Amino acid sequence: MKSKNIFVIALMLFMMQSFGQNAVNEIETKSGVHYIRTNINYPVAGTYLFNNGEPIVELNENGTGFYQLHDQPKRPIHWGIECEKTGETIFKKGFNTASYSLWYQFLTTYEADMNLDWNLVPFTIHFNTLKMYIQGERVKDYKASETKK
Repeated sequence: MKSKNIFVIALMLFMMQSFGQNAVNEIETKSGVHYIRTNINYPVAGTYLFNNGEPIVELNENGTGFYQLHDQPKRPIHWGIECEKTGETIFKKGFNTASYSLWYQFLTTYEADMNLDWNLVPFTIHFNTLKMYIQGERVKDYKASETKK
């Protein structure tokens, strides 16, 4: 167990270096090659709560964090928002929203779940309520002054 913890810590440190805040990273998914970054001019980093509690998602600015599925413990991840190879973020702008694609990959397995593939979930920003959602159910508030436009 101790060697597993050391491996996870070493992997997290490596990911902190390679998933820099403005870097574009290439990932290999079941649907092919995609590009991700962690900076989209909005304060994406933070804790996203489900009904003001668990399960949660924690996103760090460096592309690491934790993702908790329903009825499971938090698991370490690396993550990013989909972008072009050039770094231009891919999104759909609505009247008062913007929709992005959030990719995340678990760094550890859990019981029978041996899947360490990249997972795609919707990430939306709602400008009129100043809220951000992951999968439409995990939410965090942000302040308009935190945007970098």
